[in-house]
Amino acid sequence: MSFNHSVIWIDHQEAHVIYFNPSASESEVIKTRSTHKNVHHKSGSVSGARAEPDQHYLHEVIQAVMESKEILIVGPGSAKLDLMKHAAKHDHVIADKVVGIETVDHPTDGQLLAYAKKYFARVDALKGDTVITG
Repeated sequence: MSFNHSVIWIDHQEAHVIYFNPSASESEVIKTRSTHKNVHHKSGSVSGARAEPDQHYLHEVIQAVMESKEILIVGPGSAKLDLMKHAAKHDHVIADKVVGIETVDHPTDGQLLAYAKKYFARVDALKGDTVITG
């Protein structure tokens, strides 16, 4: 089945990726192998600097949406921006498919899918494309 849209909810520990079209959806969860619990937290590091994002994890997330035509990235913190920076640096094709980056707390997968469908309906309406409903 072909899915035109993807939404990625990401933090520094896991990413929920939902692929969907107007009539169906599939999802997967990708987890980091990093032992850092809070990448943004400065305590616990010798230098006091921000820990680097897990590049392997970000690459796995990017690989998961290779077939998507449009991608929405959401999440509660800086991981969504780290993912976009990773895509811009390592995979311009994916970076060009990102239509938005939004701050979203911790939704269920059902809430995330509903949010993404509404978001893409607005984006598609602005572009004059077929609107996703349901």
